[in-house]
Amino acid sequence: MRHSALTRRLDIESARVWDIHYLARERQWAGEDVILLTVGDPDFETPPAIVDEAERSMRRGRTRYGPTAGEPPLREAIARYHAKTTGQSVSAENVVVFAGAQSALFACALCLVDPGDEIAVFEPRYVTYDGVIDTPAAVRVDVPLASARGFRFDPDALGRAVTPRTRAILLNTPHNPTGIVAAREELEAIAAIARRHDLWVLSDEVYATLTYDAEHVAIASLPGMAERTVTINSLSKSHAMQGWRLGWAVGPQALARHLTHLIVSMIFGTPSFTQDAGLVALTRDLEEVESMERAYRVRRDLVCARLNACQGLSCQWPQGGMYAMVDVRATGLPDEAFAWGLLDAEGVSVLPAATFGESAFGHVRVSLTAPEAVLGEACGRIERYARSLVRPRSP
Repeated sequence: MRHSALTRRLDIESARVWDIHYLARERQWAGEDVILLTVGDPDFETPPAIVDEAERSMRRGRTRYGPTAGEPPLREAIARYHAKTTGQSVSAENVVVFAGAQSALFACALCLVDPGDEIAVFEPRYVTYDGVIDTPAAVRVDVPLASARGFRFDPDALGRAVTPRTRAILLNTPHNPTGIVAAREELEAIAAIARRHDLWVLSDEVYATLTYDAEHVAIASLPGMAERTVTINSLSKSHAMQGWRLGWAVGPQALARHLTHLIVSMIFGTPSFTQDAGLVALTRDLEEVESMERAYRVRRDLVCARLNACQGLSCQWPQGGMYAMVDVRATGLPDEAFAWGLLDAEGVSVLPAATFGESAFGHVRVSLTAPEAVLGEACGRIERYARSLVRPRSP
């Protein structure tokens, strides 16, 4: 039987990036000693106050259909949270609630681009961006971030990539997979390009609260950008609520109406009890959240210090997010061979970063979503494997 052309567009190399993770998980379930560092799945428990509110909400009967765009109290809380974290003042009418940031980004792409429109994306890029762009039959235009420049954002390269067919810029800061946080001057230059060419900016800011050595600046807060920027965020990373599927889009009111119409045909709305839990997350100062942020910094420092001291490896210190990029080229193996070899030899799963884009060739992405002791053990195994590759060999 015939399938649609969409299925062929989605059956791409990036869809298979998780193969190494799936195999590692199967081995772990089978009882093998495997450490999973492939996905950004926080190991922390959701703060108890959030869980308790969800349970109370369900027992109050909050299990029926709610407003399609989201419960008014939650949308108002998101508007306040957005203003606090970005400096852009918005109202509940600018907010649409989704089942996670991924579905919010997906819906925004459907509402902003037509077949053949170009979306400029800084590369390396998060792997699901390919499907987000391919679904509406738009054209992805990669803007390389050179490893020799520390994967810094390059507005000049973006300017050269813009054509008359360009419709939007897809921006992610703090950046996955590199951990780079866009500097204000870089964002100002990107914003100038968007204004000059009348482009939308889809700004994925799910790691906005998880920064180490740099200030997060929201591009929507810059002059002339509020009317052309959609900010995507969620509670998955900041509050260890990844399985709750609660995210949102903040943008112009006209776009919010279009997104609401799309939700009717897509998910019809997010569960009310989940939104009640999200309201607690956004309106209370939870010590567990601050503790998570401190723990990620400690983990980053541990992994980067250990791997940078190992012959054959070079680890870039991330400014934000929950990943570290490790250059493995000096071991003599490409990133994919290194990742699969590491899993087989030492039982540690990491992602070959070339799947995120050609600019990341020769790097692997290491997730910081494991306890400090587990990360220490993983570093020891990675070091042992790297040394086995670079040690002098007999004739």
